Amino acid sequence: MKYIDEFRDGDTARLLAGLIHKEVSPDRNYRLMEFCGGHTHAIFRFGIVDLMPENVRFVHGPGCPVCVLPAGRIEAAIRLAESSDIILCTYADLMRVPAGKKDSLHKARARGADIRMIYSATDALAIAQANPERQVVFFAIGFETTTPPTAAVIRIAAAMALTNFTVFCNHVLTPPAMAHILASGEASIDGILGPSHVSTIIGSQAYADCCAQYRMPLVIAGFEPVDVIQSTLLLIRQINEGIHRVENQYTRAVSASGNRKAKALMDEIFELRPRFEWRGLGELPDSALAIRHTYAAFDAEKRFHMAPVTTTDIKGCICPAVLRGVSNPDECKLFGTVCTPEEPKGACMVSSEGACAAYYSYGRFRAEVTS
Repeated sequence: MKYIDEFRDGDTARLLAGLIHKEVSPDRNYRLMEFCGGHTHAIFRFGIVDLMPENVRFVHGPGCPVCVLPAGRIEAAIRLAESSDIILCTYADLMRVPAGKKDSLHKARARGADIRMIYSATDALAIAQANPERQVVFFAIGFETTTPPTAAVIRIAAAMALTNFTVFCNHVLTPPAMAHILASGEASIDGILGPSHVSTIIGSQAYADCCAQYRMPLVIAGFEPVDVIQSTLLLIRQINEGIHRVENQYTRAVSASGNRKAKALMDEIFELRPRFEWRGLGELPDSALAIRHTYAAFDAEKRFHMAPVTTTDIKGCICPAVLRGVSNPDECKLFGTVCTPEEPKGACMVSSEGACAAYYSYGRFRAEVTS
């Protein structure tokens, strides 16, 4: 494990943190948004926040795919699972995310709906092959990282002429969400730690227009602690110099153009939705994907005539504000009391990439020590 150890080396981390302390301007504050939930957990898990000067703050963004899915889409999936003789397949993180009326996929399964947790899109395809007499729906979610596997299983299902497999598509796109955050100005940020896995697909140049338009420095960062600290240093240098460009710290995995084969597959299977609702951000234009007409036979929304569902989050939950970067999880009155990972009231407490889950697992202990 030498390769990983190099990116978790304490001496290197302290050296980079020391450079940050030397290079920050004492008369200004630096608010840096980590756009990926994986970065949020790395920052807390490895104590990165404790290595930073007091005037360097990390702001959490809408980079958790489970968290940004609105409750209405989950409620629609629950209604489908309970009203039709289908097998609904989805990832484990989504099972306990609250839907309307304090419901969830987990609770619907307890009531008798055939809802199954899977580890990959191909698992859903295998279930469809093993149950030819049943309709199988894959509840697909995620940013550009998990979109190519969904596209692949749709193409495979088409080649196999499967008639019992469809996808409830909820894939969303990172650059439009980033542009919305910057356009609103609500979060008041000075730089962005760009997402890692997403960038392996779409490439570093996918953020160029956004950074230029909003004059925002962005550094694509890896997930390891040395990655995050080095990327923070690069952001601070950009801010101090008054420049705004896309830098790629995660060069071992991210290229300028990204994964061209994956992008071509996504373009073959999907097209832009005119509008899509995000939890916390509202309806954003051209920010999500729908299955193209060519593959409409594998679109669950069309096959089952799924109607849009409007519902509300649980009263008192500030997850939408956390996703916009305007509130911290510990500012929520529900946090750590009635809302815990075992009994989540908001989506941000459920996912392994959720900011509230990161605060609960690591941040609340830090608060107790420093208070």
